[in-house]
Amino acid sequence: MNEFQVNSMTDTDIHGPRSVIGPHGEPLTIDDLPPPNTKRWVIRRKAQVVAAVRGGLISLEDACARYELSVEEFLSWQRAIDNFGLPGLRTTRVQLYRDAEDSRSGN
Repeated sequence: MNEFQVNSMTDTDIHGPRSVIGPHGEPLTIDDLPPPNTKRWVIRRKAQVVAAVRGGLISLEDACARYELSVEEFLSWQRAIDNFGLPGLRTTRVQLYRDAEDSRSGN
């Protein structure tokens, strides 16, 4: 079971799950997500949005509209988690991680 899976099939309705497993193993609902006017994106908030999209709690399109994110920005958060775990979401480390990715891919 990965860290972003849906709690159980009983937690789903016709619109999708009511909760998913959050980035730290806790149940995550729509009410737990950062508010739409969020401007300060700390690791926890980014990870919650990624978990919500991956678990089907909110669509990628809805997340981008709600938080005024580009698809590329969201996907960069997702890649950071996949490649480096939650510490990869630290804004001060983004360039270091990008450089490491470029080195591995030969760019």
